[in-house]
Amino acid sequence: MSVFFARSGAAAAILVVSAQGAFADLSAQEVWADWKAYLTGTGYTVSGTEAVSGSTLTVSDVSMSMPVPEEDGSATVSFPEIQFVENGDGTVNVVMPAEFPMGFEFSGDGESFAGKLIYSHDGSPIKVAGDAENMSYDYSSSQVSLTLDGLSADGETVPPEVAKVQVEMNDVSSQSTMTVANGRSYAQSMTASSLSYDMGFNDPEGEGTGSFKGALQGLSFTGTGTVPEGLESPDMAALLEAGFAFDGTFNFTGGNGSVSGVDGSDNFAMESNSQGGAFTVSMDKQHLTYDVSQVATNVTISGSEIPFPLALSMAETGFKLMMPLAKSEEEQDFALGITLRDFAVPEMLWGMVDPTGQLPHDPATVILDLAGKGKVLFDLFDPEALEAVETGAEQPGELNALSVKQLQVSAAGAELTGTGDFTFDNDDLTSFDGMPAPAGAADLKLTGANTLIDKLISMGLMSDGDAMGARMMMGMLAVPGEGEDTLTSKIEISEDGQILANGQRIK
Repeated sequence: MSVFFARSGAAAAILVVSAQGAFADLSAQEVWADWKAYLTGTGYTVSGTEAVSGSTLTVSDVSMSMPVPEEDGSATVSFPEIQFVENGDGTVNVVMPAEFPMGFEFSGDGESFAGKLIYSHDGSPIKVAGDAENMSYDYSSSQVSLTLDGLSADGETVPPEVAKVQVEMNDVSSQSTMTVANGRSYAQSMTASSLSYDMGFNDPEGEGTGSFKGALQGLSFTGTGTVPEGLESPDMAALLEAGFAFDGTFNFTGGNGSVSGVDGSDNFAMESNSQGGAFTVSMDKQHLTYDVSQVATNVTISGSEIPFPLALSMAETGFKLMMPLAKSEEEQDFALGITLRDFAVPEMLWGMVDPTGQLPHDPATVILDLAGKGKVLFDLFDPEALEAVETGAEQPGELNALSVKQLQVSAAGAELTGTGDFTFDNDDLTSFDGMPAPAGAADLKLTGANTLIDKLISMGLMSDGDAMGARMMMGMLAVPGEGEDTLTSKIEISEDGQILANGQRIK
């Protein structure tokens, strides 16, 4: 089912919001034929009633359906009419009504649901130019919106107050090019001055309600993709193996949002705002990559189980992941990164822990940047293989190498930084209690730890015995570094299982 909706989004983006100019003659029939070829090439069955009147091709009762093998079902998107109008200058306008319904259906595993969305825009056409093998699209609209207009589940109508969905974009401009040559490639760009969303639900069988509202400003998107041709199955693994790939980056200059929920006497609410961020995703047969970041984020949390509202701020937050997708006996690259820079909590919260102000209340920072190599030993898109991994019947993969490119943790006046490189012997699972035996070294630096321990003792948050144990451990693993209250440590693990701290064997 996730594959269907992912492709539905991509298809809708290309077919409804597209762009850019070229120089040749196109016919209405060629544009419609290319749309059908694109959709059928990714697993859809496309149908519609065609009628030609002069220079206009009208396609009514348009339906796009595809099987969803992982759910043993199918899914369908439909809308009433599209017109392809030849302009007489070699270009074609794709015209949709200013407002029209889009139906969707899904059935599988003995369940079904269906619904209707109302799509509205200012009526502007999509202008298509080029030739049958290289088409460019240009579209702009002062407003585009999608509104949920009905749901049903297993044949029963869902009351309208149960679910609400409305999404609106303003000042939309989109350009794209579509090229057919040994497959299909496309490039897209899009801008919008703002996007707002308003979603909510009410539990028809209880007292629960939920609401999600927000807006983004200064949106932009750029992306490219490759879609293979000639595949008869919508199977994602087959698509990737045949060359399916995409990458895209979404940016925004500011945003705000709110989430709230009520369940009987319990309630929860969260509000947030930021000064912008970015989201990048790419996928091919080798890797899937995510990179998400946001700057100047403020969050306020309140609720029936929270004694007072919490106001949190972060100068920068980020998450990145690169993971291999292909089953292979060869080592493949992976990466993982987390950034939480200058994370600040309110003084009211500090006052509960440090009422006399003995600790520095500076914002905390956590940064971890990892890269490595590993093997994927099962097919991620095979449900049976995935189940075997979940039950422990099959091994998911191997960790072969890991590099700590950056480690930084700072809070309450202390800071730990470090880097390291390790390899792993997957044939040795006994030296380290079932873990592949590591070999390599890490360099660490700790500042402010003794000062922090002294303050924790004076505050009554750490006993003298606990402090002695911590200092003994630091003495075993670290040596004095340059500067006051600074410790450094080089931790080495040899291939025969020895562990050394600054050249002294500790295991």
